[in-house]
Amino acid sequence: MRPPQVELDFGTPPGTPPRTSSDFEEVPYPADHHWATAQQQESLPLHYMSEDTATRRRVARGPGSSGGFLSGDEHEGEMQYDDEGKDVYSKSRPAKGRVSSGRIRRPPPPPPTSISEFISQNLEHLPPAIYTLLSCWTRFHKIGHSGVVVWDEAHFGKFGSHYLKREFYFDVHPPLGKMLVGLAGLLAGYDGSFEFKSGAEYSDNVPYVAMRVMMATFGVAMVPLGWYTAVELGLSSWACHLVALMVLCDVAWLCISRFILLDSMLLFFTFTTVFFLTKFHNQQYQSFSFDWWLWLAMTGISIGCVTSVKWIGLFITAVVGLYTIEDLWDKFGDLKMSYRDQIRHWAARVLCLIVLPILVYMMSFKIHFLILNHSGPGDAQMSSLFQAHLVGNDFSRNPLEVAYGSKITLKNMGWGGGLLHSHVQTYPAGSTQQQVTCYHYKDDNNDWVVLPRWDESEYNPNDPLHFLQDGDVIRLQHAATTRNLHSHNVPAPVTKLNNEVSCYGNATIGDYHDYWKVEVVDDIKQGSKDKVDRIHSLTTRLRFRHDTLGCYLRAANSVLPQWGYKQIEVSCDKENNPNDPHTYWNVESHWNDRLPPADTKFFKSPFLRDFWHLNVAMMTSNNALIPDPDKDDILASNPTDWPWMHLGLRMCGWGDHQPKYYLLGTPIIWWGGSASLVVSFIVLGVYLFRHQRKYIDMDSREWDHFLYVGKIAFYGWFLHYAPFFIMGRVTYVHHYLPTLYFSVLMFSHLLDHFIFSSRRWKEKTKKISFGVCAFLIVANFWWFRGLAWGIDGPINEHWGLLWRKSWNIYNA
Repeated sequence: MRPPQVELDFGTPPGTPPRTSSDFEEVPYPADHHWATAQQQESLPLHYMSEDTATRRRVARGPGSSGGFLSGDEHEGEMQYDDEGKDVYSKSRPAKGRVSSGRIRRPPPPPPTSISEFISQNLEHLPPAIYTLLSCWTRFHKIGHSGVVVWDEAHFGKFGSHYLKREFYFDVHPPLGKMLVGLAGLLAGYDGSFEFKSGAEYSDNVPYVAMRVMMATFGVAMVPLGWYTAVELGLSSWACHLVALMVLCDVAWLCISRFILLDSMLLFFTFTTVFFLTKFHNQQYQSFSFDWWLWLAMTGISIGCVTSVKWIGLFITAVVGLYTIEDLWDKFGDLKMSYRDQIRHWAARVLCLIVLPILVYMMSFKIHFLILNHSGPGDAQMSSLFQAHLVGNDFSRNPLEVAYGSKITLKNMGWGGGLLHSHVQTYPAGSTQQQVTCYHYKDDNNDWVVLPRWDESEYNPNDPLHFLQDGDVIRLQHAATTRNLHSHNVPAPVTKLNNEVSCYGNATIGDYHDYWKVEVVDDIKQGSKDKVDRIHSLTTRLRFRHDTLGCYLRAANSVLPQWGYKQIEVSCDKENNPNDPHTYWNVESHWNDRLPPADTKFFKSPFLRDFWHLNVAMMTSNNALIPDPDKDDILASNPTDWPWMHLGLRMCGWGDHQPKYYLLGTPIIWWGGSASLVVSFIVLGVYLFRHQRKYIDMDSREWDHFLYVGKIAFYGWFLHYAPFFIMGRVTYVHHYLPTLYFSVLMFSHLLDHFIFSSRRWKEKTKKISFGVCAFLIVANFWWFRGLAWGIDGPINEHWGLLWRKSWNIYNA
């Protein structure tokens, strides 16, 4: 054994030129990545130091070990000096780094000098290009095979019609997806004349194939996005192939992308949000650089887009929020970071992840309002002032001041309120008198005439005009049936604590229960109640108090049963709550030949008021989409049915002479993804127990990467899945499709962790494992491909599709 040797550095002899690294033999390190990384983390030998730096040791920052989304500090990639006065000859400590998870950074290649060199540098993009071409084939193949309106094309296809005719159309979804459907119709040459009735055959002037192709293009883009997201997550090439294959071969994603629906856009922007987030994560080592700002801003824009298609996009927003909270908390614990940088980080997140998405979301509504500036079906959901500026609306002919003898419509100003309405049908119980409801569509049954009390002189149209004022006691006579708005001590049919509101009597018969006292709340234009002289149409907010019972006319969100045509219940609230908007009303339409029309400039509605009103109306309508106890919805399913594919969904008629589409996933993908979520918890628990017993299963970077990808996948899956358990609305299997993406990432992550990136297995074993997985995915897809491409002929002749007895694929 050689005796230990000591190296002494007495400096450089005088006259000797400085020695450089080229004077020493360069020893190549082994090709193994982890060994190379460890060597790069070692401090430089003393003989590399000049005399003036011999007392300062340069330490390169490397992987950290916090175990969160991020770990270490902000200065990875920089050379830090250790000037703490400690022994500089001691063994170098493990270095810490900002981003010890995600894609491993590599220096950019030099500019190519030939075509062959350019190709060799970009060979990594060849697999996603091939997958994209395959995605085009699967999404576009036989896309026009069914020439009828399939499933929700009856609903979303109408968007194209209304956008082309520029008619305002209310829907429970934000406007971006609807605008893109309208754009697809415009580019395809659609004239907007088709009604899109469910199951109806498309006419020759409807370019439905071109419109479907444009919607399917979003589904095509999901495949390369899946690939590049896996790359940015730091998965191996084998795992990247599996992610791309599963996105390509899932039958449910394929099927939902091939029709005129919003779901392909929702999935596309969900994928882009995850991709941009992972790109931003990999730029954390160079904060406030151009790329850092770019991917942070793109994440915010994508959040705004996904939320502007469907509110389910808020779930991916929550994933980004969790990531950001942990990221900022990690930075808050970095004592080396200045307060100025802390504030800059917080400001950047607020600007790009809060302000920017809100601006994108609001801009979609602004464009929506600018395009749809004509009166159309469903605009009664909007405020009266908003409707007044729509082209084709007759509000511009409204007299400004309301007088006795005027025929009016009354709009409830609560969230999602409609028009005061009555029809000849009677209540099946209670008073059995004529029903009074709130209705969102305009017809003659919404018209009422303002009349004086019974005990006053009979109203004569030739008498001098008497204008309606605060405190007047009036009757409201239903114009179509001549019955009077009435209330009495009979419980309302749904809200039992309130009194029933009905229509009673006629033009000559009535009683004191027909009297309502007008109470002014305020006026949008005139100001507070004290400044309101006369009741104005559109702008004055009113309450109607029953003169005998003292209750207030109210229309909340209580829906009548089928005998009430699912319209909103109108009742008389015994509690006097001046701040309850459901007791607020305004005069919307107003006809009186003896009064001149008002100046249309008087009727203007600010954008923020319209934006808020429409969003509240959308939320209210969404909450009203509850399961109907009066009928069995064979298309609906429960969230517990989704992960293990308990039920599918028939998307069209099931006749023998029409193509049939069944929304069902590829079993190996759905079941494997669900199982991987369970396995991930078990694996995490085992690792934590072993760690507590001081077993070392992986180095710090591997552990950080394992947690990082696992958190992205599990948080994404949980935050997209759990909310459906607390929702009261009806749910369908397509609600699980954004959630599926995160189970796919988890499935690929575990396969990568245990097989493809494991040092235990030989390369041949990894290839065989990948081949088995890829074969099962592709074979599963090919077996069920007809569910997405269309099944012709009698369904019972196509054997082998009933893998679970609960699937209603076959006719009984």
